Amino acid sequence: QVQLVESGGGLVQAGGSLRLSCVASGRTFSTYVMGWVRQAPGMEREFVASITGTGAYRYYADSVKGRFTISRDYAKNTVYLQMNSLKSEDTAVYYCAVDRYVSAIQSLRAVDYWGQGTQVTVSS
Repeated sequence: QVQLVESGGGLVQAGGSLRLSCVASGRTFSTYVMGWVRQAPGMEREFVASITGTGAYRYYADSVKGRFTISRDYAKNTVYLQMNSLKSEDTAVYYCAVDRYVSAIQSLRAVDYWGQGTQVTVSS
């Protein structure tokens, strides 16, 4: 059974940093795209970042470019999201997403696997 478990969320002041982790179990995802999606209160889910199976390509939403960095550890079957210079508008539940295709995570269509989410709250 595939499981994605996120951790690392919490409360942080504006300008601070957090590092999210998503550990995948149940199968190896070395050829899959891994990414992050977030949902703020009253808003739809939005794409944040993704990294391809080889790690050669990384994609970011314009709103987080230059502040967030996505990476992955193949040995640990884990994807990370380093979030720096956090703003109040980054407050959301952050979900790990895994799919065979970059387009699926970016468009949020029929993503293969989802985590349960971790709350990030940025106080101003």
